[in-house]
Amino acid sequence: MTDIPLHFRSIGEVSTMLAEGKTSSAELTELCLARIQVHANLGAFLAVDAEGARVQAKAADERRKAGKSLGALDGIPIAHKDMLCTQGIPTTAGSRILEGYVPPYDATVVKRWKDSGTVLLGKLNQDEFGMGSSTENSAYGVTRNPWDVKRTPGGSSGGTSAAIAAGLCFGATGTDTGGSIRQPAALTGTVGFKPTYGRVSRFGCIAYASSLDQVGPVARTVQDAGLLLQALAGFDPKDSTSIDRAVPDYSAALKRDVRGMKVGIPREFMEMPGLDPEVAAAVEGAVKALEKLGASVVKVSLPHTRFAGASYYVIAPAEASSNLARYDGLRFGPRREPPKASLRDVYELTRGELFGAEVKRRILLGTYVLSAGYYDAYYGRAQKVRTLIARDFEDAFKSVDVIACPTTPTAAFKLGEKTQDPVQMYLSDVFTLSCNLAGLPGLSVPCGFTTSKLPIGLQLLGRPFGEEALLQAAHAYEQSTDWHHQHPELP
Repeated sequence: MTDIPLHFRSIGEVSTMLAEGKTSSAELTELCLARIQVHANLGAFLAVDAEGARVQAKAADERRKAGKSLGALDGIPIAHKDMLCTQGIPTTAGSRILEGYVPPYDATVVKRWKDSGTVLLGKLNQDEFGMGSSTENSAYGVTRNPWDVKRTPGGSSGGTSAAIAAGLCFGATGTDTGGSIRQPAALTGTVGFKPTYGRVSRFGCIAYASSLDQVGPVARTVQDAGLLLQALAGFDPKDSTSIDRAVPDYSAALKRDVRGMKVGIPREFMEMPGLDPEVAAAVEGAVKALEKLGASVVKVSLPHTRFAGASYYVIAPAEASSNLARYDGLRFGPRREPPKASLRDVYELTRGELFGAEVKRRILLGTYVLSAGYYDAYYGRAQKVRTLIARDFEDAFKSVDVIACPTTPTAAFKLGEKTQDPVQMYLSDVFTLSCNLAGLPGLSVPCGFTTSKLPIGLQLLGRPFGEEALLQAAHAYEQSTDWHHQHPELP
């Protein structure tokens, strides 16, 4: 595919070009920095560290000349979602309450990519504290979908998905609490990979809902996603939820075909109200393609799926209410302190003015469901439903290797279309929530386009620590199509 512009090449391709001396990290970095500036209207980046990136690129090129390359990711320009702490680079989580905050340390995942030789271009836009499905809740402006700038790139990792789709960087991190990696990947025609809870460290990731949050990569191809995850995954003693379990060679999974693999199709997902017929047809076509490649299709049932949304929107706000209590304007971020103000006045003014509407909505909801007299009726019951959802998946995986379904009910919707109706916005994640509640790995891979030329995503879900099976199935499907070779028409 030599006709593909350099900025739309995969990490695998540019890594080979670097090894063969056909390009340099400095050239790739300057290309990305130029495109970030040209396509600033997309609103993908919140901070750009151009000089730092140039220094890192120069170091990568010098290592390669000296025969000391750090591997496939050495010299590859990447970016991080603004939910991740980056030493010396502003980190705001998309919120005014953290405006101007510069962390004194790197998140573990930031350090791991840095140790792999990646070149950090900057930080990516997101919904405030990860609370949203369209990146319209950012305090620093909306992010636009490169396929249609009047539409959302999804959220909360909208800056991440838009940057990859537009060729502004070659790989990026996202965080996924209820679908925030997979949903924007589906809406932008990219590959989004949410690992098993505990597979990737959360140390240095600003918390939204601690039992649901997970960090993962967004990339152009399944192979790239595997390369990026390989560098991220692994035990971290700094994260109490990190699992001490060996990380397999994900590249090996890409070499296996899907003959004999059993793919489960959940009836409840395919019959979900609001599923766009074009999305359903594309997903059904993808499943048929897997069948032609040798996989067998098995119908499965996930009966408690219909309660996933209600359960999630009790548990996540409850945890957010607790996690966001630390933001008081006293330790970091700006403060609102009128003359003769009491401590309570400072709290109320700072939090009231600097938190966005959606964040305040979820804090109020979370505080309510945790309050005396309501805890058992709401939070306690939601946790019981969460257990039932996890058991549904356990039962399903007794007969299948992976589960296939839509990533989103529709393609990208217009900016402003759902901002006045929070419930409709929440339904954008109807197919992704249960994965987080059960702590499973999930991957979204492009599987077609609507008649309006908007991307559609196929979601694959796996057993706990079953990332290999997802990569195996997704890569086999991807290689049988050309969806990953299609890119938005940008100047």
